[in-house]
Amino acid sequence: MKQSIFYLFIPLFLVSFKTDSRVYLDKSEAKQAFEFLNDIRTNPGRYARELRLNKNAKTTATKLVWNKDLAKAAEAKAYDMASRNYFNHIDPNGYGMNYYIQKNGYALDPAWTNSKRNNFFESIAAGIDNGEEAIRLLIIDKGVPSLGHRKHLLGIGSFNASLTDIGIGFARRNSGSNYTTYISIIIAKHN
Repeated sequence: MKQSIFYLFIPLFLVSFKTDSRVYLDKSEAKQAFEFLNDIRTNPGRYARELRLNKNAKTTATKLVWNKDLAKAAEAKAYDMASRNYFNHIDPNGYGMNYYIQKNGYALDPAWTNSKRNNFFESIAAGIDNGEEAIRLLIIDKGVPSLGHRKHLLGIGSFNASLTDIGIGFARRNSGSNYTTYISIIIAKHN
């Protein structure tokens, strides 16, 4: 029987979970994605052409700060997607990232967790070779009319510009999945 993260009624991020031998977390890719995203945010002109950035877009120049609680949440989400072979902001149990961020001890405005399905803080990608390529793909946001990932990652708009903390999880699965890699990027702020 396939081993996977178990939930019961205890939040995913507060329990030890059984490991799936086909899945591992690649912390070096998560770190590279974090460093690359911060470089883009502080030097958007350097990447304007490559990432198709509008020179008039008001991207925030604020460097993101690594947050261990958000990193644990992102790692668990990437691992869970790889282990249970799904790709979605909502997990198979019907929960979105806001629920897990809050349950992991990162305080959110209660209005942001009024629905178990809420996700205001996560961007995800799958099937990407590495963390930097995932950042590129999400910023270009091809086929996403709202450019929601781009706005989230680059801090475009007043809400996204107010987000300061980040955690990234990058998981690899060597067989038996629709994708070989999964990344979860959480950029959030306390209430």
